[in-house]
Amino acid sequence: MNFIFSFFDEPAIIVGLMALIGLISLKKSVSQIVSGTLKTIIGFIIFQIGSSAIAEALGQLGPAFESAFHMQGVVPTNEAIIALVQEQFGMQMALIMAFGFVANLLLARFTPLKYVFLTGHHMLFMAGLLAAILTVIGFQGTSLIVIGSLLLGATMVITPALVQPFYRAASGSNSVAMGHYNALTYCLAALIARWTGNKEHSTEDIHVPENLSFFKDNVISTGLVMLLLFVITILLADTSVVAKLANGKNAGMFSIMAAMKFTGGFVIVLQGVRMMLAEIIPAFKGISEKLVPNAIPALDCPVIFPFAPNAVIIGFLSSLAGAIVMFLILPFTGLAIIIPGLIPIFFVGAAAGVLTNAQGGVRGTIIGCFVNGAILNVLPAFLLPLLGSLGYANSTFGDADFVLTGIIIGTIGKIFSQEGIYALLAILFVVFAGLQLKAKLSPPVKE
Repeated sequence: MNFIFSFFDEPAIIVGLMALIGLISLKKSVSQIVSGTLKTIIGFIIFQIGSSAIAEALGQLGPAFESAFHMQGVVPTNEAIIALVQEQFGMQMALIMAFGFVANLLLARFTPLKYVFLTGHHMLFMAGLLAAILTVIGFQGTSLIVIGSLLLGATMVITPALVQPFYRAASGSNSVAMGHYNALTYCLAALIARWTGNKEHSTEDIHVPENLSFFKDNVISTGLVMLLLFVITILLADTSVVAKLANGKNAGMFSIMAAMKFTGGFVIVLQGVRMMLAEIIPAFKGISEKLVPNAIPALDCPVIFPFAPNAVIIGFLSSLAGAIVMFLILPFTGLAIIIPGLIPIFFVGAAAGVLTNAQGGVRGTIIGCFVNGAILNVLPAFLLPLLGSLGYANSTFGDADFVLTGIIIGTIGKIFSQEGIYALLAILFVVFAGLQLKAKLSPPVKE
């Protein structure tokens, strides 16, 4: 059991295993199999190192941000709440992850939704959410594992499918999908960008005067923007908060180095993504041919960053603005006060920026991502009452699909009990069967 949990807790190994299976299926030489598998794993680890550096920098900025702008409330943090869930439902969570992945492969094999979800930590978070909520509804033992696995497997093909039209427009390819549980805001932001923007005016074509040409380098522009954000926040924050974060370092130098660490992480993410995709996309052809015809790997959101680096920063800042505005509105709604969580705001806002830019250019990115941030900062407030009944009153999930899934399943269970969940599964079965029938009756579409 511990091995199963550890396996799914290491997404680099999952991705590497997929590359290994694909390369073996393609009957590559031993040298090519070893090289391709290891490069995939190493590329993913480079990608993780960059993501961790970004998360660490934002984690340092978070308390200073709350202090600088006098924010009090609940911070949506996936890692915090899943740690609490794991204490109560660790075994159930591990089993749901394992069999949920099997359900994902089966659905990808036998339905038109060919997505293989490879973002391990999001699988973990969704499995934990399902284990906790289904237990409250009354499911136990085998029924809990089976129902949870089927629901997890369903979300692992449905959410990438919803985002894929926008992902394909942004990347120019159908070879990779979004394996990140924010389909709700990604799709809404992209649609709003399409309705309000002009994709001919891309964020990547922003005119820069000659004497400011260094801004054309996305590494430099990212560093300068984050430097400005960090320095202003540190200057406005309470000195005791800053002193604790700086841990004896000069506050000014601390803010500069934190901004540079964020930028370094951003560069590392881009490099890791390029290295990983160069190996895993050819390897997935083997999986497509042998196991899951036309399989599409659904990977974590930073994989889309290289397609529009300027949109990454614009999307983040616009999402942050939307989250702050919603934070100011929440006290007048009667809902719990949700403090903008900088880690989900950055990663989701950045990915949404790339997606919205392909639909509505600069204006669409600003408007769509503003709405994205507002939704991210209000939706968790609706899940808090349910989590409070589980004893997690001071924690909530930070990504939209976790919150939406929790609200839907929790509400169905509350109103209709276990019968409602069985009915939900029956509806999903009918939907998947209908999609399969439609695929068989429709003529093949040329890519």
